[in-house]
Amino acid sequence: MPLPFLRRKRQPAPPPPPRITLAPDQLESQEQVMRYQYHSLSSHGVRLPEAEHDAPVRLASLLQGFAKSEIDLIEPLPLEFQDAAPSIVRPEAALHWINVHHGRSPIARHALLVFESVDAIDLAYETFAVALLHGDVDIDGFPRFDAIVGGPVSYWDESSGDLIVRLLVGWGGTGVRGDTSRTAQRLLARMMVDVMASQGATELGRAERPVAIADAQHTACPHCGFAAVDRRATYCPKCGMRTPG
Repeated sequence: MPLPFLRRKRQPAPPPPPRITLAPDQLESQEQVMRYQYHSLSSHGVRLPEAEHDAPVRLASLLQGFAKSEIDLIEPLPLEFQDAAPSIVRPEAALHWINVHHGRSPIARHALLVFESVDAIDLAYETFAVALLHGDVDIDGFPRFDAIVGGPVSYWDESSGDLIVRLLVGWGGTGVRGDTSRTAQRLLARMMVDVMASQGATELGRAERPVAIADAQHTACPHCGFAAVDRRATYCPKCGMRTPG
């Protein structure tokens, strides 16, 4: 048994270092922010009952007097690319989007990025004529954030076979400018006047963009060869011709 005088005395623990307090308003920090804003305006749908099956020519003609660039015609996508989307969190869809649109002009790619990001267009069955309508482009040919792009969008009504046309304008990017929306409204109104001047044109109100639901069986259009026609579809979404059956 150890003697009492040989026992070691336990040393007290050292006190913790004092905590530094710092008020939030005294902290110096650096903030990094990136904000993208995409805007689009869509008009009511207009029924053109006497339209011939020349949608590409008709849509491009509606931009005469408004386009400040070459007009790009974007037709419904082939079946293998209908899931294409400019979404970085969906790599396969983003890769399809790049593959199918890499050959288009910078203005067309910018417009598709804006409109598909806000779900303003569906290239599974709609045809889109697009051009720069207002503003400038940068050194690489892409529209600046306050430049307005757009044009007429069409699809063939499954119930009647009539051509339905609506007008679509959009803008956006890393900047904000308050008067862009007012300019876009004026452009939309002016273009709508031209569309309504077409013989037999009838304004429909809100365009719901109906389309036949695709399933595992598809047939090719006998007129244009478009291979994404649902077997229950009455009219080809690309050329608008009636399908057999």
